[in-house]
Amino acid sequence: MHPAGLAAAAGTPRLPSKRRIPVSQPGMADPHQLFDDTSSAQSRGFGAQRAPGGLGYPAASPTPQAAFLADPVSNMAMAYGSSLAAQGKELVDKNIDRFIPITKLKYYFAVDTIYVGRKLGLLFFPYLHQDWEVQYQQDTPVAPRFDVNAPDLYIPAMAFITYVLVAGLALGTQDRFSPDLLGLQASSALAWLTLEVLAILLSLYLVTVNTDLTTIDLVAFLGYKYVGMIGGVLMGLLFGKIGYYLVLGWCCVAIFVFMIRTLRLKILAEAAAEGVPVRGARNQLRMYLTMAVAAAQPLLMYWLTFHLVR
Repeated sequence: MHPAGLAAAAGTPRLPSKRRIPVSQPGMADPHQLFDDTSSAQSRGFGAQRAPGGLGYPAASPTPQAAFLADPVSNMAMAYGSSLAAQGKELVDKNIDRFIPITKLKYYFAVDTIYVGRKLGLLFFPYLHQDWEVQYQQDTPVAPRFDVNAPDLYIPAMAFITYVLVAGLALGTQDRFSPDLLGLQASSALAWLTLEVLAILLSLYLVTVNTDLTTIDLVAFLGYKYVGMIGGVLMGLLFGKIGYYLVLGWCCVAIFVFMIRTLRLKILAEAAAEGVPVRGARNQLRMYLTMAVAAAQPLLMYWLTFHLVR
């Protein structure tokens, strides 16, 4: 080092060094502070943005539906409307049950596979059956699946639908099928069934028969003839006229015997319970009525099927 520079350095007194202390700016934490001071967060405007709902999320504004439901007047109106709807439903159910006994219809469809098989055997071979009495439990007839003698609507309904389908098949094999002709076939079968029921009800009224036969019972008993009609038409399609007449003749005799043995317990048994003499005039009319209903079944079976087989 130069001697003049050393002398100048030796003659100049040393001043103490000054440290620069960083100045804290607003919004910047103190570098010597270990933890942030959040006590003044509200003064910085942070707490002002926090929603009263908590967690720092803004509360959702109430929807118009919620405001409507919160109104006691609207709640009362909704309750009144619900009560009116319930009363209307109850009134409709009562009126429907008056004209269409839905609860009674459930009884006629309470069947199973075993019952259907036994009933079909009874319709084709009624000569082998001995006990024709309907079983009762506490003055109420048991369900059809427990008693083969009880009437049902399942077999007549399915037999009618099958008869219409078989009729369409027969017409198709003869190149005579048309929707109008098939509809005419179904409507004519329903018309004849309706006329039968009305005629029997009128006859029972004129003869003054006190019986437990209902309209649904009559529909069930008269609907069993469709089973024999299906058998006759199918045999006619397979074996011609000879097969048709043989099977239909057997089914006609079977349905005649079935109706006689079934209806006599419904009509003549009531006369015996009333103490009417067996050879009395009124009892004779009841016997004639029973035989007339049974004899009408083979005639209708032939009338509704003879044109389907050629």
